[in-house]
Amino acid sequence: MNQIAITTTQNVNINFNLASVGDRLLAYIVDFLIRAAYVFVVLYLLFGVFDLGKLFDNKDMWSIMAVFSLILLPYFLYNLVMETFFEGQTLGKKLMKIKAVKIDGYQAGFGDFLIRWIFSIVDFSIIGIIVISSSKKSQRLGDMAAGTAVISLKNDVTIKNTILEELDNQYVPIYPAVIKLSDNDVRIIKETFTSALTRNDYELINKLREKVENVTGIKNISGNDRDFIRTIIKDYNFYTQNM
Repeated sequence: MNQIAITTTQNVNINFNLASVGDRLLAYIVDFLIRAAYVFVVLYLLFGVFDLGKLFDNKDMWSIMAVFSLILLPYFLYNLVMETFFEGQTLGKKLMKIKAVKIDGYQAGFGDFLIRWIFSIVDFSIIGIIVISSSKKSQRLGDMAAGTAVISLKNDVTIKNTILEELDNQYVPIYPAVIKLSDNDVRIIKETFTSALTRNDYELINKLREKVENVTGIKNISGNDRDFIRTIIKDYNFYTQNM
């Protein structure tokens, strides 16, 4: 599964799985069926139950078109409204556990979803599937214009994705002062460290070591920044798991 690295507002890179074309297509089908069901129910009630057709006998074409436009308005605005109020998700996306997010790390807003909605007119075709399949970030034209991507929220978390570390029974901690850190602190440290290792970004690891030392008052006695960060994470796990 393809991934995308999103830098948060705290300058932490987090990798997310991109939603597959299949999941996005299924989400679209679900949303289309919901919208189609709305139109069917409303038209049935108005014309089958309340016999609204009689009111059109003496009406001009513009009046009839205006009525139908109001009826169909929720159908056309469905995606825009749902994504705006449910933070990048429609009912179909919720069912498929996918979500539209900003790739710059900021919270997507109405303007972003509006751009995606406008471009959906163009993306509604085989063109959209082709663009998504050929894009490195699985973006359709609307995503490219809005600076968004659709990620998967499916739970495939392993111990590597958490602050937890496997420790053997003989493990001896070195830095008791790690208890000054919080779970969130250690999560950010581990995510940043893992990302830096992947990119061989030793400058970032050095900065991370300096930050940990400043916050905790701990001094690196290993002489190696990577070993120091690994020990910090393990020591935190040792003390918090045995408290």
